[in-house]
Amino acid sequence: MSPRALIVDDEAPAREELRYLLEEAAPSTEVQVVGEATNGEEALVLLRSLDYDLVFLDIRMPGLTGLQVAEQLRELPRQPKVIFTTAYPDHAVEAFDLAAADYLVKPFDAERLARAVERALASGAAAQETSKEEDAAPQDASSSRPEPQDRLVRIPVQRDGRTVLIEGDAIVYAAAARGYSSLKLADDKVLVSFSLNELERRLHGHFCRVHRSYLVNLRYVRELVPDFRGHLALVMNDRQRSRVEVSRRHARELRRRLGV
Repeated sequence: MSPRALIVDDEAPAREELRYLLEEAAPSTEVQVVGEATNGEEALVLLRSLDYDLVFLDIRMPGLTGLQVAEQLRELPRQPKVIFTTAYPDHAVEAFDLAAADYLVKPFDAERLARAVERALASGAAAQETSKEEDAAPQDASSSRPEPQDRLVRIPVQRDGRTVLIEGDAIVYAAAARGYSSLKLADDKVLVSFSLNELERRLHGHFCRVHRSYLVNLRYVRELVPDFRGHLALVMNDRQRSRVEVSRRHARELRRRLGV
């Protein structure tokens, strides 16, 4: 059976365009659109009356926003995968906090839509398979679920109207910026709308706060050296051999984490 989809958008031309793009994306994504809603309230009525596999959800609509609809979807016994389709790129962080499968910024083409649908359906199938395996597995008190630090961590970044997901392991360090944070990658630097405190909560595990303005990936630490004031500094193992200041307050914890 083809995946069943609901389109939620207050503008009729936008709903028609999405239907057209889904047809263009076939046969790689054989999605059957079985419902449309013009606002969040209508969407919730439909979603509570029929099991959908996918919801294409606009952000800004009269009444409930798309984000509020996605929040209420968590109460459904069978939750559809949500793909946000919006003209506004500035809600991506909130969207991914709500476990969105993807975040498409208008205008997008059929190829980009197809990738989003494939990713959403693949993640849904994987979740169902995991659920079956857990149900079939014997319950053993000695077994334990993975701790939060074992989960895949990705940070959404806006680039040219697209939302790119940056793997946590690709981040060399994060630095506080005015109203944003800067992520230093091996050969690039990008801005995100997370505060450094928010990033620290997300990037646990092998990340360590070394200064009120810096959060570093310990896997990229190359050297520990004193700077000209006698303070400790880190030389990172990126292309530029970046240096990161370590505050006296955080130096002891850093040494403990590194085993030095």
